[in-house]
Amino acid sequence: MDKPNIIWIGSPNFSSPKDYKIIAIVNHIMSGTLIGTDAWFAYPASKVSSHFGIGKNGEIHQYVKIGNIAWANGNVNKPNWPLLIPGVNPNYYTISIEHEGESGDIMPEAQYQATLALHRWLIGTIDIPVSRDNIIGHYRIDSVNRSRCPGTGFPWDRLFKDLQGGNDVLQVAVLLYTKEDYWAGADVSVKNGNCAIFVRPEDLSVPAEAMSSQKLIVVGGPTTKHPNEVLLSGKDKYQTAAAVAQYLGK
Repeated sequence: MDKPNIIWIGSPNFSSPKDYKIIAIVNHIMSGTLIGTDAWFAYPASKVSSHFGIGKNGEIHQYVKIGNIAWANGNVNKPNWPLLIPGVNPNYYTISIEHEGESGDIMPEAQYQATLALHRWLIGTIDIPVSRDNIIGHYRIDSVNRSRCPGTGFPWDRLFKDLQGGNDVLQVAVLLYTKEDYWAGADVSVKNGNCAIFVRPEDLSVPAEAMSSQKLIVVGGPTTKHPNEVLLSGKDKYQTAAAVAQYLGK
């Protein structure tokens, strides 16, 4: 995917990379303007930053290099995100995108097309799967203080439909028995064009969107009875890893 036009702004508020793979894009609302965010992120005492910011006019600004750590997602408070790594700052393994506006604003078309292009480029560049656990809102990490971020006006359904190629039904999806299967599942997703990844909830039900996919690849756990299922599971995590490695041709 071609890189969209990005204007480098820069911020002094970042950290050097840690030994973690980027696994998610976290979307935010600025609760303000693009120019105001530019100034705030340039201020060392603010101690906050994001990798990118997108204006309502479609202009994309970059504050922190992808290889470095921005400071937008660090506070964890009653999260609802199954891929959260316990005890590890989420900034270490996420990319953050700020959007100009207030919670509840309807996103202008120019801004939507810009965030769609940026998401597509990041997905292709970093190998991020297209799933609702890999492309999230800030509220999934902090449901208390950031419950309205990126807000009710964020076009989640349209974004996922466009990222999945405009189809309501997924061609391929990966289903993980637990989040501990994520790294194996991520490799399987990459092999299938960064397809969507789902994690079974605590009741072990199968998400409807996964079950309706044309092909379902199950990593760990029992069969789902999907009509076109690929089961990569074993009696333990070692046999599951071996099944995944064989599937990947390693």
